[in-house]
Amino acid sequence: MSGTDDEDYVFDEEGGEWMPASQLAAKQAAAGAVEVRDAVGNLLADGDQVTLIKDLEVKGAGQTLKRGTLIKSIRLTGDSQEIDCRYEGIKGLVLRAEFVRKR
Repeated sequence: MSGTDDEDYVFDEEGGEWMPASQLAAKQAAAGAVEVRDAVGNLLADGDQVTLIKDLEVKGAGQTLKRGTLIKSIRLTGDSQEIDCRYEGIKGLVLRAEFVRKR
């Protein structure tokens, strides 16, 4: 008897079939995942490095981030267009994905 025979089966109402609980959980997690794409369509993930594709004036920081600036180790926010970033001297920097390109 293999380990999967002991697993609980649940009814997937969307698909109309019975499946292992772990498989249904994975399917639901994938459906809830938000894809974040950069300006040229590359899929972004936590920890990616990105570069700016245009100069951006940072409100509240009194400085401008120049085109080509490297942003290291981004974090996705769950929004399809916003990414959380860290940059020297700016706390809580959130950039729109449309202004960055994956490095």
